[in-house]
Amino acid sequence: MPILELRGLTRKFAALVAVNGLCLSIQRGEMFGLLGPNGAGKSTTIKMLTTLLPPTAGTALVDGFDIVHKAGAVRRIIGYVPQMLSADGTLTGRENLLVFARLYDLPRGERRERVEAALGFMGLAEAADKQVRQYSGGMIRRLEIAQSMLHRPRVLFLDEPTVGLDPAARRAVWDHIEELRSRTGATIILTTHQMEEADSLCDRIAIMHTGNLVTEGTPGELKASLGGRGTTLDDVFIHFTGSNLETGGTYRETRRTRRSVRRLG
Repeated sequence: MPILELRGLTRKFAALVAVNGLCLSIQRGEMFGLLGPNGAGKSTTIKMLTTLLPPTAGTALVDGFDIVHKAGAVRRIIGYVPQMLSADGTLTGRENLLVFARLYDLPRGERRERVEAALGFMGLAEAADKQVRQYSGGMIRRLEIAQSMLHRPRVLFLDEPTVGLDPAARRAVWDHIEELRSRTGATIILTTHQMEEADSLCDRIAIMHTGNLVTEGTPGELKASLGGRGTTLDDVFIHFTGSNLETGGTYRETRRTRRSVRRLG
């Protein structure tokens, strides 16, 4: 049984169809990439799957729980790392994790142990008592992933996890994500504009365009579908979304991304 099953998932905003009848099955333990240019419907899809936004039509099941009728159960078994800052810069790394442990209502007797384990796993033990405002961008991202995993979710949503990071920090985050999946068996849903990231990390990929699913498959299958030797995932992306498509995003999206880059830089 798939751990995520999307059945005609649709979201409209007045006359705009942001997500149009999306049907997908994601298997337990997969690293699944959801790709597409700005405005493709990725973020709206993630918001529906994390119960932040109700669908207009259709539905989705997360480990058998309906995102509309069993939203509370869904929230208990998922983790979510948004693109925007979710750690408090005025608190230490340890304090941030303790706050999230309380928010997740972890048993009082387990909180310290889980926090220390998360700090150690994400390579933050030595920086645990420093204010997060002193952290590098890669350290902040690793802390945010640690926050999202404290309650041991079955499904983890990562929205642009390496936006604004330099190549070394990006690689460190990739390594931790891969080890995280290996150790926990969690299913990971990843959105990214980095084709190299998707190619390196994802077992399967779905590409969206103007609210529609236009193709899905393994990175190898998608590249082979274009037939040419040396085809890259960038080539696949351009083929299915249009090489002349404006992907720079709106003013608001650009401002949001630049803020992310500044705080992670």
